[in-house]
Amino acid sequence: MTSKRILKHFTGCLIGGAIGDALGAPIEFMSIDQIRSKFGYQGLTDYSKAYGRIGAITDDTQMTLFTAEGLILSKIRREYQETGGTVSSVYHALLRWLFTQETNLQGSLIKSHGTCSIIDGILTGYKEFFSLRAPGNSCLSALKSGKRGTMENPVNDSKGCGGVMRMAPVGLAFQDAEKAFQIGCECAAITHGHPSGYLAAGALASIISMIISGNSLLDSINESIRILKAGKNNKETLEIIYKAVEMANQSKAGPDAIKDIGAGWVAQEALGISIYCALSAGDDFKKGVLLSVNHSGDSDSTGSITGNILGALYGLDFIPENWIKNLELKDLIKEIAGDLFDRFR
Repeated sequence: MTSKRILKHFTGCLIGGAIGDALGAPIEFMSIDQIRSKFGYQGLTDYSKAYGRIGAITDDTQMTLFTAEGLILSKIRREYQETGGTVSSVYHALLRWLFTQETNLQGSLIKSHGTCSIIDGILTGYKEFFSLRAPGNSCLSALKSGKRGTMENPVNDSKGCGGVMRMAPVGLAFQDAEKAFQIGCECAAITHGHPSGYLAAGALASIISMIISGNSLLDSINESIRILKAGKNNKETLEIIYKAVEMANQSKAGPDAIKDIGAGWVAQEALGISIYCALSAGDDFKKGVLLSVNHSGDSDSTGSITGNILGALYGLDFIPENWIKNLELKDLIKEIAGDLFDRFR
């Protein structure tokens, strides 16, 4: 077993997720029939314009980067270190993301949480984040509530995919899969209070953690299953993971198989679709990510998660160069991956 705790796998994970996000962005709200009508029977095979440009990221990558920044700052700022405040640091980072989405709330956010928490890091210095890229209602409403959701005291009953789609950085940060799972659940519960909403996020974090430690994808999935089984309220998440693994072994990869798993709007379905696509891809990043976006459902989220998994598994060198070249904020994403690697390696 060879560790993948090297920079090109950290970078591959975040760049890969952003590419899957950008590929799915223009077709997120289209059915597979509509996708094929526009792009041909094979569906979308390359970037198409969304949000005014080619290679545009969405809220999925925005929130992933803010999650990563929160993790990085948890290692830098003494107040987070002294209180064990990793989740607090991520919460403040997500409030900074809210700061970019709801500009009318900027003053009240600073007043409630302090200048250092809200005007921190580097991401709010990029104008590209001050752009609405179909942000999820659960994320927005939870962060605007003024209450930090927890598993014990949920802020809502949402199991939307807005928690799981941003959780790859947690898997990169923590080498112990059980700790990655726990932190992943806690960070997702900030905005998603239903067990399936945060357990799927914890499962993804544990899978990424295991991959980066050098395990195969299937072994990483099996470890996440073991961790899930030790807890409670896990039925929905476990069933969808079992189904995804079984279908990857038995079915011909395609939109019809994905439909049997779901559409990806809820967390466990987004994770299941991404596991299915990653397993079906082998070592072909392009195949896996295109499979994950060409379906009737939440194409950018399933593309993002699949890209995270395959990018972590195979590293930056396996990702098509033209997709990297035309990706929005690619240099910033690489910088954040490098900072995360430096702080958590």
